[in-house]
Amino acid sequence: MSSPDPAGSRSTVTEAILLVGGKGTRLRPLTVNTPKPMVPAAGVPFLTHQLARAKAAGVDHVVMATSYLAEVFEPYFGDGSALGLELEYVTEDEPLGTGGAIRNVAPRLRSAADEPVLVFNGDILTGLDIRALVDTHRGSGADVSLHLTRVADPRAFGLVPTDGEGRVTAFLEKPQTPEEIVTDQINAGAYVFTRSVIDSIPADRPVSVERETFPGLLAEGAHLQGMVDSTYWLDLGTPQAFVRGSADLVLGRAPSPAVPGRRGERLVLDGAEVAPDAKLTAGSVVGAGARIGAGAVVEGSTILADATVAPGATVRNSLVGAGAHIGAGTVLDGAVIGDGAIVGEGNELREGVRIWCYARIPDGAVRFSAP
Repeated sequence: MSSPDPAGSRSTVTEAILLVGGKGTRLRPLTVNTPKPMVPAAGVPFLTHQLARAKAAGVDHVVMATSYLAEVFEPYFGDGSALGLELEYVTEDEPLGTGGAIRNVAPRLRSAADEPVLVFNGDILTGLDIRALVDTHRGSGADVSLHLTRVADPRAFGLVPTDGEGRVTAFLEKPQTPEEIVTDQINAGAYVFTRSVIDSIPADRPVSVERETFPGLLAEGAHLQGMVDSTYWLDLGTPQAFVRGSADLVLGRAPSPAVPGRRGERLVLDGAEVAPDAKLTAGSVVGAGARIGAGAVVEGSTILADATVAPGATVRNSLVGAGAHIGAGTVLDGAVIGDGAIVGEGNELREGVRIWCYARIPDGAVRFSAP
């Protein structure tokens, strides 16, 4: 077990593991051609925001645990020097789960056995004070420290109750009855591990850190510390959440030093064309090469690169994939349009509908109300 730091010191962590191997099944069709962490949020791949926040917290070495579409990451980020980081990539031949992925990259770590290593998931948008989590870890002498957040309805999450000193007492998976809901604290997907704990995870087999590693450590008497930080937190696992997270970044509700422009109602990337009378609001993003036609309304939505929103179309709380086309007068509300899809004129797509990549919807083919 690591020893507590003297009171009053400000702790640092210099390296991190970023878990980016998931298939992003719940995000399809966004993840058909693009791994989840590389889907653009506020104008850049979501992963850019996480890397920038890690850098701001003092991290200088990041090892990415990749699997699905692993070949996409390194060509984009390279050695990390553009971000002021040193990046390495480790690809799983077979999916190893969260714990297995952490153990799989251990040979690339440089921290000593008693030093802290930051670990975070590639699909969480958060305002977590990373340095405070490291302070908590060192100050408590914990083996693992977990970022916890409070949610109004914890039934979809794993509960993590703690005692009066913040020490984790149990891990409770997705409770359903009122009697099972003993806390509103959930695992928020960011951790600080003492390096020696990472080395103790079984190698070369799938391991779930949530279902196996953490409960196992607790059963063995290890010290797991929770830090409740209820600043901005959003799981970007669904298209609707991803769209909201991107808008919150543009509006400044979610913190990131990587937003490529001023915070405000809209973010229009270089090379995009927006008609003078088009209305872009609520944190909307228009990607490079995209075109927004005359009289179009884009509200709280993301229009990816080279997509087209034709004159008079309305796009609310939706995501339009790269190279897709939205026809004149069409209404999207809570919709996801895959890359290269064509939605003809006069359609009305609402309530979570997903149009697959390269699909074609004829003019006036889908309505939720009378024309």
